[in-house]
Amino acid sequence: MDAFWSELKLMQGLLAAFVLSGAIGWERESRNRSAGLRTHILVGVSAALFMVLGEPLVKSFAKEDNQVRFDLIGILGAVVSGVSFLGAGAIFSDRHGEGAKGLTTAAGLLATAAVGVACGLHLYVLATGATLLFLVTLGLLWRISDWENKRNRPQNQAEASRGKEQSDEQREEDNG
Repeated sequence: MDAFWSELKLMQGLLAAFVLSGAIGWERESRNRSAGLRTHILVGVSAALFMVLGEPLVKSFAKEDNQVRFDLIGILGAVVSGVSFLGAGAIFSDRHGEGAKGLTTAAGLLATAAVGVACGLHLYVLATGATLLFLVTLGLLWRISDWENKRNRPQNQAEASRGKEQSDEQREEDNG
């Protein structure tokens, strides 16, 4: 019966990861991004689960053999590598080679995994604070960035038009 209560206590980390990762995922879902609510919850809870599982594994293997090195840093490295692989799949270049898309999605997945890791280590205040910072970054700072881009867009379009006119003139001179 003690094992049941002990495992139930470990579930706190997973539940906290579920809620906090869900908040990040909800923000992405509301903007119709490819990685939304379910993806972020799966990443965050999985990261928390790996960390929660890591502690008993470390204790178990540490007692059995001094030759086997099993630590939470190795588990953390595996979580970061796995999520980075997912994030790399979310990044792609646009057709014209003018930029990359999906960088914020990839960064959001990594941030969600970090929140999950903090929850798995039962660092709930840290996880909550980080989630709030991520939400401010994705929400408020997105609006400021979008406003700035819209403000600069007419200048950039005018510069692009002038550049095209100049290259058309150069072609005519070269062909003429």
